Amino acid sequence: LEWSPINILSVALDSSLYMWNANNNKVMRFCDLNPASITSLTWNDSGSQISIGNTDGIVETWDFERNKKIAEFHGHSARVSSLSWSGNLIASGSRDRSINIHDSRMSSRDLVSVYNGHTQEVCGLKWSFDGQTLASGGNDNKLFIWNTHSAIPINKFSQHSAAVKGLAWNPHNHGILVSGGGSADRTIKFWNTLNGTLLDSIDTGSQVCNLVFSKTTK
Repeated sequence: LEWSPINILSVALDSSLYMWNANNNKVMRFCDLNPASITSLTWNDSGSQISIGNTDGIVETWDFERNKKIAEFHGHSARVSSLSWSGNLIASGSRDRSINIHDSRMSSRDLVSVYNGHTQEVCGLKWSFDGQTLASGGNDNKLFIWNTHSAIPINKFSQHSAAVKGLAWNPHNHGILVSGGGSADRTIKFWNTLNGTLLDSIDTGSQVCNLVFSKTTK
């Protein structure tokens, strides 16, 4: 599932992608990637394009208004399990343990950079609001913070005891990140990524698989 900035809900079911328009309640089948299955989704900042990760390790970018594929990015050797878009940059995390950074304006096989650090599948990705910092969570229970100027993490957190899938940056406080742990962890942790400190940890009693901040209230 992924909401677009123009109030369209994208829903992936196996190889098909559906769009539900919240403004008029209409549903359309947008595309089908058969025989590949869809494993991740992300919209660009304007809601004009959507990127789709699949089981073949490919990231496709589609123009929403024209309902047309405009780019196809390669580089992963396994499914693309997480995606995050910021400006012209698309970050993709895979079961092959790598994070690829693509430029949506470049050709399909050109990579801006590759981040390696996780020892298992990268299941969570989220760019900060200024587009300078990327948070990544893995099935290795690790949370890494990267910036666009280095292929080495600027912060490494290992306090979760299960996979880190849910990630969200605080839109009201720069550098504050929350992360959610899987079924053996069950916590939401609040981080100050500027000084590398854990601010708080809340036990939810259940697996945390997604997180989102309100943009209008704290």
